[in-house]
Amino acid sequence: MDDMKLIVVGAAGRMGRTLTRIVTESEGVTVTGAIDRDGVAEIGKDAGVLAGVGELGVRVTTDPLPLFAKADGVLDFTVPAATVGFAEIAAQARIAHIIGTTGLTADDDQRIAAAARHAPIVKSGNMSLGVNLLAVLVRQAAKALDPDFDIEILEMHHRDKVDAPSGTALMLGRAAATGREIELDKHSVRARDGITGARKRGDIGFATLRGGSVIGEHSVIFAGNGETIELSHRATDRALFARGAVKAALWARDRKPGLYSMADVLGLG
Repeated sequence: MDDMKLIVVGAAGRMGRTLTRIVTESEGVTVTGAIDRDGVAEIGKDAGVLAGVGELGVRVTTDPLPLFAKADGVLDFTVPAATVGFAEIAAQARIAHIIGTTGLTADDDQRIAAAARHAPIVKSGNMSLGVNLLAVLVRQAAKALDPDFDIEILEMHHRDKVDAPSGTALMLGRAAATGREIELDKHSVRARDGITGARKRGDIGFATLRGGSVIGEHSVIFAGNGETIELSHRATDRALFARGAVKAALWARDRKPGLYSMADVLGLG
Protein backbone atom coordinates (compact mmCIF):
# COMPACT_ATOMS: atom_id res chain seq x y z
CA MET A 1 0.00 0.00 0.00
CA ASP A 2 1.22 3.49 -0.82
CA ASP A 3 2.22 5.81 2.01
CA MET A 4 -0.69 7.64 3.60
CA LYS A 5 -0.67 11.25 2.39
CA LEU A 6 -1.08 13.58 5.35
CA ILE A 7 -1.70 17.30 5.74
CA VAL A 8 -0.39 19.14 8.78
CA VAL A 9 -2.53 22.12 9.76
CA GLY A 10 -1.05 24.79 11.99
CA ALA A 11 2.20 23.77 10.33
CA ALA A 12 4.14 26.88 11.37
CA GLY A 13 3.43 26.42 15.07
CA ARG A 14 5.36 24.47 17.66
CA MET A 15 3.13 21.41 17.51
CA GLY A 16 2.76 21.63 13.74
CA ARG A 17 6.53 21.51 13.29
CA THR A 18 6.71 18.53 15.64
CA LEU A 19 4.01 16.74 13.63
CA THR A 20 5.89 17.35 10.39
CA ARG A 21 9.10 15.98 11.89
CA ILE A 22 7.45 12.87 13.32
CA VAL A 23 5.63 12.10 10.06
CA THR A 24 8.94 12.24 8.16
CA GLU A 25 10.47 9.86 10.70
CA SER A 26 7.54 7.38 10.57
CA GLU A 27 6.89 4.51 8.16
CA GLY A 28 3.78 4.40 6.02
CA VAL A 29 3.07 8.15 6.03
CA THR A 30 4.29 11.23 4.20
CA VAL A 31 3.64 14.97 4.44
CA THR A 32 1.95 16.22 1.27
CA GLY A 33 0.44 19.45 2.57
CA ALA A 34 1.03 22.15 5.19
CA ILE A 35 -1.48 24.82 6.16
CA ASP A 36 -1.55 27.82 8.46
CA ARG A 37 -3.63 30.96 8.86
CA ASP A 38 -3.42 34.24 6.98
CA GLY A 39 -0.79 36.60 8.32
CA VAL A 40 1.63 33.97 9.57
CA ALA A 41 5.18 34.92 8.58
CA GLU A 42 6.05 31.36 7.55
CA ILE A 43 3.50 31.21 4.71
CA GLY A 44 5.34 30.11 1.55
CA LYS A 45 8.22 28.51 3.43
CA ASP A 46 9.06 24.82 3.20
CA ALA A 47 7.41 22.82 6.02
CA GLY A 48 10.40 20.50 6.27
CA VAL A 49 12.83 23.37 6.75
CA LEU A 50 10.59 24.79 9.48
CA ALA A 51 10.55 21.39 11.19
CA GLY A 52 14.32 21.00 10.94
CA VAL A 53 14.23 17.96 8.64
CA GLY A 54 15.30 19.62 5.38
CA GLU A 55 13.46 20.44 2.16
CA LEU A 56 10.28 18.43 1.60
CA GLY A 57 8.97 20.40 -1.35
CA VAL A 58 5.85 21.20 0.69
CA ARG A 59 5.17 24.90 1.10
CA VAL A 60 2.98 26.26 3.89
CA THR A 61 -0.22 27.66 2.37
CA THR A 62 -3.48 29.17 3.57
CA ASP A 63 -5.74 27.33 1.11
CA PRO A 64 -6.85 23.87 2.30
CA LEU A 65 -9.21 22.91 -0.55
CA PRO A 66 -6.72 21.68 -3.21
CA LEU A 67 -4.64 19.87 -0.58
CA PHE A 68 -7.57 18.07 1.07
CA ALA A 69 -8.76 16.86 -2.34
CA LYS A 70 -5.52 14.90 -2.86
CA ALA A 71 -4.78 13.72 0.70
CA ASP A 72 -5.71 10.70 2.82
CA GLY A 73 -5.78 12.45 6.17
CA VAL A 74 -5.18 15.60 8.18
CA LEU A 75 -3.42 16.09 11.53
CA ASP A 76 -4.98 18.93 13.50
CA PHE A 77 -3.76 20.43 16.79
CA THR A 78 -4.98 23.97 16.16
CA VAL A 79 -7.80 26.02 17.72
CA PRO A 80 -11.52 25.22 17.93
CA ALA A 81 -12.77 27.54 15.18
CA ALA A 82 -10.18 26.26 12.74
CA THR A 83 -10.75 22.62 13.69
CA VAL A 84 -14.49 22.83 13.07
CA GLY A 85 -13.83 24.31 9.64
CA PHE A 86 -11.27 21.64 8.80
CA ALA A 87 -13.70 18.93 9.95
CA GLU A 88 -16.28 20.11 7.44
CA ILE A 89 -13.74 20.21 4.60
CA ALA A 90 -12.33 16.78 5.52
CA ALA A 91 -15.88 15.38 5.57
CA GLN A 92 -16.46 16.67 2.05
CA ALA A 93 -13.17 15.11 0.92
CA ARG A 94 -13.97 11.86 2.80
CA ILE A 95 -10.54 11.78 4.45
CA ALA A 96 -9.49 10.92 8.00
CA HIS A 97 -9.32 13.83 10.43
CA ILE A 98 -7.17 13.42 13.54
CA ILE A 99 -8.08 16.05 16.14
CA GLY A 100 -5.89 16.88 19.12
CA THR A 101 -7.36 20.37 19.54
CA THR A 102 -8.62 21.26 23.02
CA GLY A 103 -11.01 23.91 24.29
CA LEU A 104 -13.87 22.73 22.05
CA THR A 105 -17.38 23.78 23.08
CA ALA A 106 -20.49 21.61 23.06
CA ASP A 107 -21.52 23.28 19.80
CA ASP A 108 -18.10 22.54 18.31
CA ASP A 109 -18.46 18.90 19.32
CA GLN A 110 -21.88 18.70 17.66
CA ARG A 111 -20.50 20.06 14.39
CA ILE A 112 -17.58 17.63 14.52
CA ALA A 113 -19.97 14.74 15.20
CA ALA A 114 -22.00 15.82 12.15
CA ALA A 115 -18.84 15.76 10.03
CA ALA A 116 -18.06 12.27 11.33
CA ARG A 117 -21.13 10.97 9.53
CA HIS A 118 -19.17 11.39 6.31
CA ALA A 119 -15.56 10.63 7.26
CA PRO A 120 -13.59 8.94 10.06
CA ILE A 121 -12.59 11.32 12.84
CA VAL A 122 -10.34 10.43 15.76
CA LYS A 123 -10.72 13.06 18.48
CA SER A 124 -8.95 13.00 21.81
CA GLY A 125 -7.92 15.44 24.50
CA ASN A 126 -4.62 13.58 24.53
CA MET A 127 -3.03 11.29 21.95
CA SER A 128 -0.54 9.51 24.22
CA LEU A 129 -0.75 5.83 25.14
CA GLY A 130 0.08 6.63 28.76
CA VAL A 131 -2.70 9.15 29.25
CA ASN A 132 -5.30 6.93 27.62
CA LEU A 133 -4.22 4.05 29.82
CA LEU A 134 -4.44 6.44 32.79
CA ALA A 135 -8.03 7.28 31.83
CA VAL A 136 -8.93 3.58 31.91
CA LEU A 137 -7.35 3.21 35.36
CA VAL A 138 -9.16 6.33 36.61
CA ARG A 139 -12.49 4.97 35.42
CA GLN A 140 -11.84 1.63 37.12
CA ALA A 141 -10.70 3.27 40.37
CA ALA A 142 -13.72 5.59 40.45
CA LYS A 143 -16.00 2.60 39.98
CA ALA A 144 -14.29 0.58 42.69
CA LEU A 145 -14.09 3.33 45.32
CA ASP A 146 -17.24 4.68 46.95
CA PRO A 147 -18.09 8.41 46.96
CA ASP A 148 -16.40 8.83 50.36
CA PHE A 149 -13.23 9.03 48.24
CA ASP A 150 -13.10 12.60 46.96
CA ILE A 151 -11.75 13.02 43.42
CA GLU A 152 -9.47 15.93 42.58
CA ILE A 153 -7.72 16.47 39.24
CA LEU A 154 -4.55 18.57 39.15
CA GLU A 155 -2.95 19.68 35.89
CA MET A 156 -0.05 21.92 34.88
CA HIS A 157 0.97 23.23 31.46
CA HIS A 158 3.25 25.86 29.94
CA ARG A 159 2.49 29.56 30.34
CA ASP A 160 1.19 29.94 26.75
CA LYS A 161 -1.68 27.44 26.99
CA VAL A 162 -4.93 29.33 26.52
CA ASP A 163 -7.63 26.89 27.71
CA ALA A 164 -8.28 25.56 31.19
CA PRO A 165 -8.83 22.96 32.46
CA SER A 166 -6.81 21.14 29.85
CA GLY A 167 -8.47 18.75 27.42
CA THR A 168 -6.65 15.91 29.16
CA ALA A 169 -7.90 16.98 32.60
CA LEU A 170 -11.46 17.03 31.26
CA MET A 171 -10.94 13.63 29.66
CA LEU A 172 -9.80 12.26 33.01
CA GLY A 173 -12.76 13.94 34.70
CA ARG A 174 -15.14 12.27 32.27
CA ALA A 175 -13.45 8.93 32.94
CA ALA A 176 -13.97 9.40 36.68
CA ALA A 177 -17.58 10.46 36.16
CA THR A 178 -18.23 7.42 33.99
CA GLY A 179 -16.81 5.17 36.70
CA ARG A 180 -19.09 6.84 39.25
CA GLU A 181 -22.06 6.75 36.84
CA ILE A 182 -22.65 10.49 37.18
CA GLU A 183 -22.67 13.46 34.79
CA LEU A 184 -19.44 15.46 34.96
CA ASP A 185 -21.15 18.76 34.13
CA LYS A 186 -23.38 18.43 37.20
CA HIS A 187 -20.60 17.44 39.60
CA SER A 188 -17.47 19.31 38.48
CA VAL A 189 -15.93 22.14 40.48
CA ARG A 190 -13.63 24.29 38.35
CA ALA A 191 -12.58 26.97 40.86
CA ARG A 192 -12.53 27.67 44.58
CA ASP A 193 -11.99 31.09 46.13
CA GLY A 194 -13.03 32.64 49.42
CA ILE A 195 -15.48 31.02 51.82
CA THR A 196 -16.69 28.15 49.67
CA GLY A 197 -18.17 25.93 52.36
CA ALA A 198 -17.43 22.28 52.87
CA ARG A 199 -16.71 20.09 49.88
CA LYS A 200 -19.80 18.35 48.53
CA ARG A 201 -19.79 14.57 48.52
CA GLY A 202 -19.43 13.23 44.97
CA ASP A 203 -17.94 16.38 43.41
CA ILE A 204 -14.99 16.11 41.00
CA GLY A 205 -12.62 19.02 41.51
CA PHE A 206 -10.19 20.58 39.05
CA ALA A 207 -7.08 22.61 39.84
CA THR A 208 -5.10 24.34 37.10
CA LEU A 209 -1.47 25.47 37.15
CA ARG A 210 0.34 27.38 34.39
CA GLY A 211 4.01 28.26 34.09
CA GLY A 212 7.31 27.88 32.31
CA SER A 213 7.63 25.35 29.51
CA VAL A 214 5.82 22.43 31.17
CA ILE A 215 4.48 20.17 28.40
CA GLY A 216 1.81 18.48 30.49
CA GLU A 217 1.45 16.99 33.96
CA HIS A 218 -1.76 15.41 35.26
CA SER A 219 -2.68 13.76 38.54
CA VAL A 220 -5.97 12.26 39.69
CA ILE A 221 -6.22 12.10 43.46
CA PHE A 222 -8.67 9.85 45.30
CA ALA A 223 -8.70 11.19 48.86
CA GLY A 224 -10.40 8.97 51.45
CA ASN A 225 -10.46 8.87 55.21
CA GLY A 226 -6.93 8.00 56.30
CA GLU A 227 -5.60 7.19 52.83
CA THR A 228 -4.94 8.80 49.46
CA ILE A 229 -4.49 7.18 46.05
CA GLU A 230 -2.83 9.17 43.29
CA LEU A 231 -2.59 8.26 39.58
CA SER A 232 -0.29 10.47 37.52
CA HIS A 233 1.19 11.05 34.08
CA ARG A 234 3.98 13.41 33.06
CA ALA A 235 4.83 14.29 29.46
CA THR A 236 8.45 15.25 28.83
CA ASP A 237 8.37 15.52 25.02
CA ARG A 238 5.45 16.73 22.87
CA ALA A 239 6.63 14.31 20.18
CA LEU A 240 4.68 11.61 22.01
CA PHE A 241 1.44 13.37 21.02
CA ALA A 242 2.60 13.54 17.39
CA ARG A 243 3.46 9.84 17.37
CA GLY A 244 0.01 9.07 18.73
CA ALA A 245 -1.58 11.21 16.02
CA VAL A 246 0.31 9.33 13.29
CA LYS A 247 -0.76 6.02 14.81
CA ALA A 248 -4.36 7.26 14.84
CA ALA A 249 -4.15 8.36 11.20
CA LEU A 250 -2.89 4.97 10.03
CA TRP A 251 -5.61 3.24 12.07
CA ALA A 252 -8.33 5.50 10.65
CA ARG A 253 -7.25 5.28 7.02
CA ASP A 254 -9.65 2.51 6.01
CA ARG A 255 -12.28 2.98 8.71
CA LYS A 256 -15.91 3.70 8.05
CA PRO A 257 -17.13 7.21 8.82
CA GLY A 258 -17.58 7.73 12.54
CA LEU A 259 -16.32 9.51 15.62
CA TYR A 260 -13.56 7.54 17.32
CA SER A 261 -11.24 8.08 20.28
CA MET A 262 -7.66 7.13 21.06
CA ALA A 263 -9.06 4.40 23.29
CA ASP A 264 -10.46 2.86 20.07
CA VAL A 265 -7.13 3.23 18.30
CA LEU A 266 -5.23 1.64 21.18
CA GLY A 267 -7.77 -1.10 21.82
CA LEU A 268 -8.46 0.10 25.35
CA GLY A 269 -12.21 0.23 24.95
